[in-house]
Amino acid sequence: MCNLYRMTKGTAEVAAMFAAADAAAGSNYAAELYPGYPGLVVEGGRLRPMNWGLPVVLTGKQGQKLKPKPVTNARDDKLLTPFWRDSFARRRCLIPVTQWAEPQGPSGRMTRSWYSLPDTEVMAVAGLWRPTAEWGDCYAMVMADSSPAMAEVHDRMPVILARDSWETWTDGSIDHALDLCQTWRGPLLADHTGDRWSDGAPIGRQDSLL
Repeated sequence: MCNLYRMTKGTAEVAAMFAAADAAAGSNYAAELYPGYPGLVVEGGRLRPMNWGLPVVLTGKQGQKLKPKPVTNARDDKLLTPFWRDSFARRRCLIPVTQWAEPQGPSGRMTRSWYSLPDTEVMAVAGLWRPTAEWGDCYAMVMADSSPAMAEVHDRMPVILARDSWETWTDGSIDHALDLCQTWRGPLLADHTGDRWSDGAPIGRQDSLL
């Protein structure tokens, strides 16, 4: 699952790429996005900020309500379950992404592997959103089975949408949207860094086209 990604372009540039109104003009966002922090989505023809991760409130051993945790990813085979169903039916969005990262290696020594599309500055990842009482409007990425090009690192990856499927994802029927929740079959550009997953300390790197 994806819990770290990059979006390195400015809001005006991304709005132009997606032919969207720039409702996020003047806002500043980190180049690396982490769960619980604000990112950009294209929704209703606008590029706008939302918090990454829908809140889920767990119950402690004594029955007390715990602090909400952000759920950043929606499995494609869970989209019709109660937690996701209303958002999938009514509130689908596009998430502009430059690269996403997955941890690689043994526990305690995991490093960051970054993935992107060759010759593509910003890709569109399938997203869902909903308003929340805890954090305002929030979004999550939709995940499918991994491409064979990255299956050894993780068994899930974001659903990447081809340009001609953007409108179907945001405005099409549930059945047509479900049909788009597929594993990306095109090439992936992999950057297997030596940056530690926890803090990004550089300890070497290797690039490859998969």
